[in-house]
Amino acid sequence: MPLKLSCVASELHAVAADLLAVGVHEDTRIDRSPLAGIDKALHGALARLVAREEFKGKKDQTLALDTLGQLPAQRVLLIGLGKRDAASPADLRVVAARAARDANGAKARAIAIALPHAPDADAARAVGEGVVLGSYRFTRYLTGDRKPKASLDKVSLITPSGTRVAPALKKSLELGAAVGECACIARDLINEPPNELYPARLAEAAQTMARQRHLLCKVMDRKALEKAGFKLLLAVGQGSAHEPRLVHLTYKPAKSSKKRLVVVGKGLTFDSGGLCIKPAPGMGEMKSDMSGAANVVAFMAAVALLKPEIEVHGIIASAENMPDGNAYRPGDVFGSLDGKTVEIVNTDAEGRLVLADALAYARKLEPTALICNATLTGACVVALGQRCSGYYATTDALGEQLGQAAKAAGEQFWRMPLLEDMKDQLKSDIADLKHTGDRWGGSITAALFLREFVGNAPFIHCDIAGPALADKPYGFYTKGGTGHGVLTFLQFLARM
Repeated sequence: MPLKLSCVASELHAVAADLLAVGVHEDTRIDRSPLAGIDKALHGALARLVAREEFKGKKDQTLALDTLGQLPAQRVLLIGLGKRDAASPADLRVVAARAARDANGAKARAIAIALPHAPDADAARAVGEGVVLGSYRFTRYLTGDRKPKASLDKVSLITPSGTRVAPALKKSLELGAAVGECACIARDLINEPPNELYPARLAEAAQTMARQRHLLCKVMDRKALEKAGFKLLLAVGQGSAHEPRLVHLTYKPAKSSKKRLVVVGKGLTFDSGGLCIKPAPGMGEMKSDMSGAANVVAFMAAVALLKPEIEVHGIIASAENMPDGNAYRPGDVFGSLDGKTVEIVNTDAEGRLVLADALAYARKLEPTALICNATLTGACVVALGQRCSGYYATTDALGEQLGQAAKAAGEQFWRMPLLEDMKDQLKSDIADLKHTGDRWGGSITAALFLREFVGNAPFIHCDIAGPALADKPYGFYTKGGTGHGVLTFLQFLARM
């Protein structure tokens, strides 16, 4: 069921909800803030709890209190925002997400969210995104007692008492929730088990989304890929019973645009490592090796919703990397859509191969900007940890634009260098290229390999291997598939 969203002008102590979440700046005094009415109704219990727990309103601090029937709100949750006037829409999104996550834990159906200032359109949109992202749960395969007993169905954004609530504020709240639902498409796809989501099913999911949102969608099956010359994509998928697919989603604005954004995603619905098989521990997480592709589907759904005045394309290269008797081998040499020949060194470095063909296809669209996103290397996780993506840009202007977009989205991205002296590691004695280099700097050599297939297109490669899957909730992400990158790409698009 869709969330019921409203904007309500009210004193905090008069708000009726299962949970009232209040964003609080650092060192806010209870007696000199809108919380004073709550504290008075609770006979000073809130102020005493704040003092005892040393709640200062620092970023990410929380404090919860059951009201025991003394207020129309059954539970009050204070969420720290940090220093006054420093809160961005991304910070407000986290406040809303944490409120929604707390609501899930408390089996709350109705929540109200109050910010330390009168919300504007940007704040309302951030709250709408946050409540959807924070309340997300993947429950498709839960039965009986495992099914959640309650779910969030009503959200109110509280504005100061006596103010007129503009209709545009509710529209912004609803828009944010709709964008959040788009981002959750990526989470749903990532969380699907690999026996249910293989390349053909991923393509069907993209087709269904496109049909519902009036986007163009072209799907190439094995025969079409063979005819077109996608030799690297086919090589990776030849060891699986599930054949590869290439998906091309297209959004065209009402008025023709000279600007064109193309976003490409890696869609390995399962990566066993092929003949260079991965160790068993952690292999189950390789169902998330299609996170880049999932992001593309979610991003294009949001594009259809937002209707930008720019042409946008989403391209997915999908395969399953399995070790049967027909699997590709170390030492093999394959051609590519680009025409370059590639010597295979390690069958577990398959992502860059499917992307090479997808990027060669994408560059023919003559993009203003070409973004690739993929769970590409463990080396990037070693470098930046599990909550930050690395990215590479062929120009400083593109690099700065992506960095600004990530900051506005509240997602962690860190620019990495395209070190030219490492390009020699990709030289092969028998082919145009090897597809891997030395162990050290593995994320860099992967990016350098991809760059070989984009021609002169302005190019950004995002290695999202760390944040694509979360082992516990944080920020506005939930456990499991995160959709990390979708909001950043939307911000990048807005800046175009």
